[in-house]
Formats: sequence, C-alpha cells, structure tokens
Amino acid sequence: MRSERERRHAPATQRNREPILKVLLRALPSEGVLLEIASGTGEHAAFMAPKLEEGWIWQPSDVSADTLEDINSYAEEVVCRRIRPAIVLDVTEDRWPITQASAILCCNMIHIAPWPAARGLFSGASKILSPNAPLMLYGPFKRNGEHTSPSNAEFDATFLKSQNPLWGVRCLDNEIMPLAEVNGFTLHEVVQMPANNLSVIFRRQN
Repeated sequence: MRSERERRHAPATQRNREPILKVLLRALPSEGVLLEIASGTGEHAAFMAPKLEEGWIWQPSDVSADTLEDINSYAEEVVCRRIRPAIVLDVTEDRWPITQASAILCCNMIHIAPWPAARGLFSGASKILSPNAPLMLYGPFKRNGEHTSPSNAEFDATFLKSQNPLWGVRCLDNEIMPLAEVNGFTLHEVVQMPANNLSVIFRRQN
C-alpha cells in the first residue's frame, strides 16, 4: 500500500462529496451493487459507501490500472467490507468486466474524455442495469447550448480544450439527453449543485 505521503488526493472530493451523497441516497433503491465509473482516487467510494444501507455493495472502477492501488488504499483505510476491490473498466469497450449493477455513479468523466466515452457509458449502462435502475452523472454541463456560468466557460476553454481538443463541457439538452434516449434511458431529475455543477439522474426504461 502506498504511504499517505505518496497517495494521490483530489481536493474537490472534500467539497462535493456531501452534496453528491445527498442526491445519490434519494436515487437509490433499497439494495444492490453500485458501480462507480471513473473512481479516480477512490475518495468518493471511501466516504460514501459506509453511509449507504447495509444491502449495498460498492464496485469502484477506473480506466487506468495505475489508480487501483490508491482506490483500494482509501477503501482499506475506512475498513468497509462492502467496497469491492477496484477493477479496470474502459467504457468504450464492448464488454465490461461487470455484467450486472443496480445503479451507476459517474462523476466528472464525460467532459475530461473524448465523446466516445459518453457514448460508451450509456451503451454499456443499458446492458447491465435493470429496468428503472438509476444512472447518475455529476459535473459541469451546458444547458441549451450555453455555459451555465462564466467560470465553466473559462474552464472549458482554458483547461479542457487546451489539454485536448476532444474534451469539453457537454450540453445536457442537445448532446447527453438524446444519447440517453437512444440507449433506453429517461431523464428523472436534474439537481443544481455547488460550484456550477449538476447532478443528473437517468433511469433505465422498462
């Protein structure tokens, strides 16, 4: 296990974890397996999983194998046996290493990835979620083609697209919702979050 000094830390998780958990709790059914996609450092899993009902199992995942050690380290620190060992999951792959989930949580991924990652997320989720199961996204979004704040516009232009022109803040109305509908999801709720972010809950159609 890495030492505290070496282990990666995402400061934003300290600020957004409580609001995200609040929305997540009201979206979840009573029990099941929650698949977290793009777990990053694993700090969300370590904080949220122990606060879920006893019937829940948290499955962290990330596209990068290099992150798994950090994710597992945070999980071990909170001594929560309901957090499974992290797995490598690339949403653009046709087959995911998990075949069934009761809910999916994906925070801050689709804008820090090319568009095929968003397509893969909804396509893969449609294959493993049961009818009415929630798919919850968190992050910055445009609405009706426009940024929701000057800070989001600056973040999009100076941070995202300067690193990779294929990255960018996606439009919930014009890009994400049509993609969701094509893959059998309906929009359930949009929640305004701190720092000009949104939590967006879709549900798998029957």
